[in-house]
Amino acid sequence: MTKPLAGLFKVRQKEAAEPALYARGMRLCGEHLAAQGAGSAPPRARLTQAIGAFAASLDSPSADPFDALLQVGERALEAGGERELRLALGVAETSAMIRRRSKGAWRLRGLALDGLGRGHEALECYERYTTLLNGGTPAPEVARRTDTLRRRRECLDAALALFPEAGAPLRDLLGQPDTTTAVVAPRLAAYVRAMVAEHGPGDPAARRLLELYGGYRRLVERPGMPDPTLGGSTPIGVGGLRGLVAGRTVCLVANAGDVAGSALGTEIDRYDLVVRCDAFRIRAGGTGERTGLHAVSLRGDAPWEGPAWTQRAGVRLVFGDPAAGWRRATRQRLVPGAQEHVGDASLRRPLSDPALLGEDGWGPAPTTAFTVLRLLDFLDASPRLDLIGFTLPGRLRPREAEWVMDRATHVDDSKMRIALR
Repeated sequence: MTKPLAGLFKVRQKEAAEPALYARGMRLCGEHLAAQGAGSAPPRARLTQAIGAFAASLDSPSADPFDALLQVGERALEAGGERELRLALGVAETSAMIRRRSKGAWRLRGLALDGLGRGHEALECYERYTTLLNGGTPAPEVARRTDTLRRRRECLDAALALFPEAGAPLRDLLGQPDTTTAVVAPRLAAYVRAMVAEHGPGDPAARRLLELYGGYRRLVERPGMPDPTLGGSTPIGVGGLRGLVAGRTVCLVANAGDVAGSALGTEIDRYDLVVRCDAFRIRAGGTGERTGLHAVSLRGDAPWEGPAWTQRAGVRLVFGDPAAGWRRATRQRLVPGAQEHVGDASLRRPLSDPALLGEDGWGPAPTTAFTVLRLLDFLDASPRLDLIGFTLPGRLRPREAEWVMDRATHVDDSKMRIALR
């Protein structure tokens, strides 16, 4: 009888602990809201909504407060400020205490620590998350950050090993909890300057130190790419894209509920090239199953922090400006093996690029659907170019819709189709 009673006692202890831990999570949320200013940007508004949903879940038998608590952490990460990152970390720590084998809690904890610059602790959390997957594939952003942090640590360890006595204080600093990249980087720079000055730039160890320091700085400024070839994806420019669409029938499918709920899936899949935009969802009966070309536009001040583009596609075109943000986003969000071809920089802003269309008047952020449609129309290589799901007002901006209807050769409302060829 001893073992069954002991097990029952542990279960009851766990059940008694959970309300206190959820209360801790609610207190963290309350403290965050109390310190929040009157203004609320969209990401912070979503965070506030998530906190409200978590509060409601605590008194709802049908809701799972654990998932609601994790959602608060995700929205805090999305908001991205230091206060929000500290909230995400507190939520992650609480979640890991409630369910110690929760993959979501350890992933969230790693991302929060990483955002706060506590790379060594973040790496430990990423490794724990990967272990809990039991051989599964980690999320792309976790795989990318794990690779980056490991390579950064390897650069640091190798640099400090070149001059062990001089590097001892910095090594001690790395072993302290809460040490951040913002603290380590200037100390490392001072160490490098001192060693080069003492031994001279011609010394082999000093040259190696400079090489390692350069690698470390690059990895701090931008994440490494575990697979720089993206699983064999081929970059293509304007000519390459035209060659891929030449002679093929093309349809552009709207991300709309009436398309998903239709019976057009089989007909859509009959086109040679099916084009989808942004965050699309597949419902085979209505939307079809194939994606020959996926176009996405970068939005917001930090578009590189968005979710990875994991949907399978033959061609992926990423539209965005300025060039630096576009480069960073493509490095961080493209997934190896998720596409066969990737549009290069010559295709990143086709409407406004004077080397391509060079058209004004579409506004600072034209819809992705119109951008890719106008590009395909400009290439003039497809015998059939149709839009499906764009017959209703509001799917395109007024001037975009006017352009489409001025060039439409046929409109079939029963099949939500507009033909441009």
